[in-house]
Amino acid sequence: MKGYVISVYKKIDDEKALKDYAVKAKNAVEKFAGKFLVRGGKKITTEGDDSPRTVVIEFPSYEIAEKFFYSKEYQEAHSILKGKVIRHHQIIEGS
Repeated sequence: MKGYVISVYKKIDDEKALKDYAVKAKNAVEKFAGKFLVRGGKKITTEGDDSPRTVVIEFPSYEIAEKFFYSKEYQEAHSILKGKVIRHHQIIEGS
């Protein structure tokens, strides 16, 4: 089964840091054969709290999505966001 990384941002305090993160994270996504399905874009909130940004990345498998997240390349990108954003981040198995 495929693996998905889903990030729902609650608060973004530093847009520049988010852009720097995006460049590094994209390289890691590509290394692990990930594909961006959602990266921001037009939206409406139909239930719950509004979110400034949502990202969904598809990987060939759950295990590869997990390896991506814990990889050196992604963790270097991830560290850029520390203290700069609040988000809900999950790795989910799906079809």
